[in-house]
Amino acid sequence: MNEKRLVVAVFGVIVGVAVGYIVYQFIAAFTVAVFLYYSTRRFYDALGQLHLPKRIRAMLTISLLALPLVLLLSYTVVLLAVEARAFIETYPIVESVPESVAWFQGIEDLPEPTIAGIAEAYRAGELDTFIDFATQHAAFVTSIITGLFMNLLIVGIVTYYLLIDGTAFRSWLLRFDDGDIVREYFEAADKELEAVLFGNLLNVIVISLVAIAVFMGYNAAVPSAVEVPYPALAGALTGIASLIPVVGMKVIYLPLAGIAAVPILLDGTPELFAYIVGFLVLVIVVVDTIPDLVLRPYLSGDRTHVGLLMLAYIFGPVVFGFYGLFFAPIVLVLGLTFADTALPRLLGGDRPEEGPPPSQTRIDEF
Repeated sequence: MNEKRLVVAVFGVIVGVAVGYIVYQFIAAFTVAVFLYYSTRRFYDALGQLHLPKRIRAMLTISLLALPLVLLLSYTVVLLAVEARAFIETYPIVESVPESVAWFQGIEDLPEPTIAGIAEAYRAGELDTFIDFATQHAAFVTSIITGLFMNLLIVGIVTYYLLIDGTAFRSWLLRFDDGDIVREYFEAADKELEAVLFGNLLNVIVISLVAIAVFMGYNAAVPSAVEVPYPALAGALTGIASLIPVVGMKVIYLPLAGIAAVPILLDGTPELFAYIVGFLVLVIVVVDTIPDLVLRPYLSGDRTHVGLLMLAYIFGPVVFGFYGLFFAPIVLVLGLTFADTALPRLLGGDRPEEGPPPSQTRIDEF
């Protein structure tokens, strides 16, 4: 009997190592999938009130929350190409491009972003420069595109099945209960992850709405020469950029102010720079500071301290790379929940009291 159990245990270890190796190879995709699962689970559960099947709810959740993000980023790339073409036509700067990046000179011949425009440009040979560049770096470009689509596919599939079978997986984990310690820990960790990561989604949505309102209000009050381009798109990107630690939404509104200031500089109207300074002050106060002060206490869940969560967002990308932005908060929540629930009982302590610290605001109160 013991020999059979040993064989089964060895086999289980081999399978576990193989699965762990596969997950490690795609750790970024799996981490983002877990992040998206906990960020969108409340929305998925809310759709249950419509008595829709699980698969339909999962598809709607991913389509309504993830698909718009992909379309938004794609639309941004198209707009960048269109605006680059218009800028080059208005302010020719191609002559100053170094010969080491001669392929960049073809930017002045960017076609219209339509199927007919691209086809016409191809027949006229205007895309030869870009085609030559892509051919010379085919392996590099192919690896990037393949890796991107592979990771997006994994994120979509894992998020989909976590939404559908997350409850079953949770029940399977609770089978390894021992004196209610495992059950208490997993239930607390599951609840805290949902609170913290849903708070991030809430933060993105609120900041996006505030930024859109501020950008559009600014454009309505200033001369057309100093308006910021595409205020609605820029506001949505500002909300998404709020997830980036340290620099945050500055990666959007600072370049945006620079783009609005370039025509002023080139047209020789420096007196209009006062509007750009006013725009920066307005955004820093209304978009970057006030929402952070108001929302931050609500975004740390029930047990996770605000300061520790901020440190996780800062040091996560430094230690783990890009996916550390999602991985570090998850590890922090799991660690703090373990220290708060399971560890005291394992060491013989009393059961911890339920609820957040007196000075901590619950996200459910928001």
